[in-house]
This record gives sequence, structure tokens and C-alpha cells, in this order.
Amino acid sequence: MRFDYNECIKKGLLRKTPSSKDKAERSIERAKRWLQESEKNIGAGAHNSAVLSSYLAMFHSARAILFKDGYREKSHACVARYLEELYVKKKLLDEKWVELLDHYREIRHSDQYNLSFFTTEEEAKKALESAKEFIEIMKHLI
Repeated sequence: MRFDYNECIKKGLLRKTPSSKDKAERSIERAKRWLQESEKNIGAGAHNSAVLSSYLAMFHSARAILFKDGYREKSHACVARYLEELYVKKKLLDEKWVELLDHYREIRHSDQYNLSFFTTEEEAKKALESAKEFIEIMKHLI
């Protein structure tokens, strides 16, 4: 099921909280640690783990934007819907970054629930590079 921004708000999956620059900065730091995990995983040949780590790096950096703006998520998908509504529609963020966040979130879901899911070294490296760029963009938006 794909939520839209208004459904996320209505269902309490995005909630207003006090804005926190500190939480935003801590979320970026967490994203950087997940990037390091992804690099280690690629080096160890753990490609599925590398993709998941890259996704978590993207998620935590996107979450930093919510903290900065005074929101809290209760759904990974709603983080992307938030970025679409408040950043893509205002031309502050290119839509391709939200699409990538959704793509890797879907891969994460497949990895957790699909018994035959496996990824390649190429996909793991691509995810890492995407995550690195994504974090820099999120840092710029903060």
C-alpha cells in the first residue's frame, strides 16, 4: 500500500514535534556510520547487508530533515512522502532522490520478506554511491 502525504499525517505516521537541530545532526552522524557499515560489508562480500546499510544511511539522513522541520515518522514510506510534499513540490529537491529512497526501501522490504532475494556486488556499490550523494544533499537541505 502506498500512502500519500495527507494519509501519513491523518494516520499519525508523520507527527508534528518540536524542531531539533541537535536530532537532525545526530541523525546525519548515524547515516554516516551506516555508510561505513556499507563499505565494510562490500569489502566482506556481504552485498545484501551493504544495500541494507546504504538504505539505512539514506533513511537516517532523510529523517534528519524531518527532525529539523519538527516532524517524527512512524513509517519509512512516509519519510519519502514528506520529502515529496515539502521539498520536491517546492523544487528544493530533485524527484529522483525520493525515487531512489523508495527503491532501496523496497529492496529492504524484499530482503526481509522474500526468501529468494539476493543482490549483486554491482547493486551494492551502486547503493553505496547513491547513499553518499543522498546524504550530502540532505546535509545541504539542513
